[in-house]
Amino acid sequence: MGYTKKQKSFALKIALFATGLSGIVAEYILSTLASYFIGNAILQFTLIVSIMLFAMGLGSRLSRLFTGNVVLSFVITELILSVFISFSAIICYLIYGYTDFSWLIIYMFSILIGLLIGLEIPLATRINDDYEELRLNISNILEKDYFGSLIGGLFFAFVGLPYLGLTYTPFILGFLNLSVSFWLFVVLKDTFSTKIKKTLILAYIVVTSCIALGIYFANPIIQYGEQAKYKDKIVFSQQTKYQKIVITKWKEWHSLYINGNQQLSSFDEFMYHEPMAHVTMNLAEKKNNILILGGGDGCLAREVLKYDNIETITLVDLDPVMLDLGKNNKTFKSINNNALNNSKIKTIAADAFTFLENKTIDYDVIFVDLPDPNNVDLNKLYTKEFYLLCSQRLTKNGIMITQSGSPYYATKAFYCIEKTMQAANFNTIPLHNQILTLGEWGWIIGGKQKISSQQIQNIDVSKIDSLKWLNNKSINLLTSFGKPLSDTTNIKINTIFNPKLYTYYKEGNWNLY
Repeated sequence: MGYTKKQKSFALKIALFATGLSGIVAEYILSTLASYFIGNAILQFTLIVSIMLFAMGLGSRLSRLFTGNVVLSFVITELILSVFISFSAIICYLIYGYTDFSWLIIYMFSILIGLLIGLEIPLATRINDDYEELRLNISNILEKDYFGSLIGGLFFAFVGLPYLGLTYTPFILGFLNLSVSFWLFVVLKDTFSTKIKKTLILAYIVVTSCIALGIYFANPIIQYGEQAKYKDKIVFSQQTKYQKIVITKWKEWHSLYINGNQQLSSFDEFMYHEPMAHVTMNLAEKKNNILILGGGDGCLAREVLKYDNIETITLVDLDPVMLDLGKNNKTFKSINNNALNNSKIKTIAADAFTFLENKTIDYDVIFVDLPDPNNVDLNKLYTKEFYLLCSQRLTKNGIMITQSGSPYYATKAFYCIEKTMQAANFNTIPLHNQILTLGEWGWIIGGKQKISSQQIQNIDVSKIDSLKWLNNKSINLLTSFGKPLSDTTNIKINTIFNPKLYTYYKEGNWNLY
């Protein structure tokens, strides 16, 4: 059966719609991979999108070199694009496991996919020139590509990343591209010779088989690549809407990693959580209403629950998957003594900044137990504006403490946090402890009233049950610091509109870690 010009033009536009959809999602996939592997989400999204748009421009320029059967060129481009998009994530994961040059592969995929997308649009315009006048041709072609981009963005944000993850989303997109390409081949088959038809049919069978095999083996391949990056056995791995969560096991001990960065180890997490919890709680005048921002693993809540006069603990963590692990995962329930299922604790999945903005309840103590400020997104939760919100949500004599990274590995970042809290009118005291699996780590305590090192040294924790490390002697060590390892005289205050902290963090001595 023959197809009308209108039907041929429609098939071509559907192909461009699919290209726009898969192209924008490919940008987001590669940007997300770059964020996980390299860090600094905003920078990586900016670079990947910019590189791909530049490559699309190069592809458009190269399209002028394609003469002869333009339909064949378009179909072959679609086939190659299907393969590149499908296998981009698992190849990046494999290389990530064995080399520090995974960033190079991600940028190469950005260029290659961008080139192919850039080729397609002018080729499609030239093909559609036989079916529509110029006035309609260009607008219709670009319209379908842009509309596809919108649907692709919505798909990635609400379906792809949270439900399919980076494991299967690329294959779904590749298969979509392949299906639409095959439909276009069927509709425009009268432009091909018999030999080319047979060759293309064979190519479609091969590519379809490869994508099917890729879907079947994707999960074990990615697990293999991930495992190569971790020294201990991975026992849990999940890509959530917000982050990559990995749990590893060595002997009887477990470690938690978020986006490749270690958050805790059951081997020594108490050397982090006990000082943070008990110094702060003993400085607080009242302990009735407690707020924990972060801490979805439940370990900090476990320590805070050791005080009988607590009425409520509100724990706010961005990721509901992390909260579910803290509540229901057998390993974490064992580590945190089932703390998150205690009747005094209310867990909320929300952004910490937004939560403070929208709440009118005042808290006696605020714990900020968040990942390190290694990108602009997390930087917001270490700004003057954030600490002002904390101050507003504290009772008159309330007290807060924030995880502040390492005074050794990231000296400028550590003291930037203290200076920023002081700018938000907090009286501050820095603390630190040597944590075996993390190294030298620290916190900054902030009070509305003046606090001193002597107050901390006078704390008596001898009557607190089940402390594994903290005692009255070790408390004296928490406030004792040597000279800073970097010049801290000209450190700037960290604000939302002038984010300095994450740059200080990146400039740290992390090669010694």
